[in-house]
Amino acid sequence: MLKLNNIEVTYSDVILVLRGISMEIGEGGMITILGANGAGKSTTLKAISGLLKTELGKVTAGSIEFEGERIDKLDPEDIAKRGVLQILEGRQVLEHLTAEENLRLGAYIRSGSFNMGQELDMIYSYFPKLKDLRGSVSGYLSGGEQQMVVIGRAIMAHPKLMMLDEPSLGLAPLIVKEIFTIIEQVNSKEKTSIILVEQNAKAALSISGYGYVMENGRIVLDGPAERLRDNEDVKEFYLGLSNVGERKSYREVKHYKRRKRWL
Repeated sequence: MLKLNNIEVTYSDVILVLRGISMEIGEGGMITILGANGAGKSTTLKAISGLLKTELGKVTAGSIEFEGERIDKLDPEDIAKRGVLQILEGRQVLEHLTAEENLRLGAYIRSGSFNMGQELDMIYSYFPKLKDLRGSVSGYLSGGEQQMVVIGRAIMAHPKLMMLDEPSLGLAPLIVKEIFTIIEQVNSKEKTSIILVEQNAKAALSISGYGYVMENGRIVLDGPAERLRDNEDVKEFYLGLSNVGERKSYREVKHYKRRKRWL
């Protein structure tokens, strides 16, 4: 469905951010991209969605193909019309609109006729809490509720590929668990392909089939999610676990200088 072929991304024709990134996701699949802040995860998503153009960035080498056609030269709105949607980091709700008004906006990118009531009922089946909050102004919702609105708004567009950038950021553990359960349900029930960018490696790898680890604009490790969960370096640097399964304290991590085997 989606293939990134050895792409490079440059900002302002000067700053090389991504170096030779290759990855792919099949129809109905789910992959996770892991990495620390500044690794290039969000830039990878923006290269796919076309949002690089809004930040003076562009794909300067390689290609991005979606359903067999090259899309890296297209504008963001054209890529979105093909069924590729990115949910940005930071819960970008339209704060002055109600929760349901936000959801309704997600459907207007679609072509053809549809029953708005049925579409909203589908969203409320995934997010029962939003049904009670549908008349509430989005700016006054909690962080978790806003995240539900943003994800629900994207689902209303019936995307073929949905990309989520740090959906667990700043949320309580119980809300994170609920959000990830819903993401998994959307993937299985709607057959929506999903790319999940996360620092919460444990949660992301638990629902994904395949994963990529990025550092300094490169992919340094990839493989089936189960294999990544068992990888000692992933355990150390992304799951916070030592070789014997003991969680490290902050003091231990701060002074820990073992070199990652992939560097």
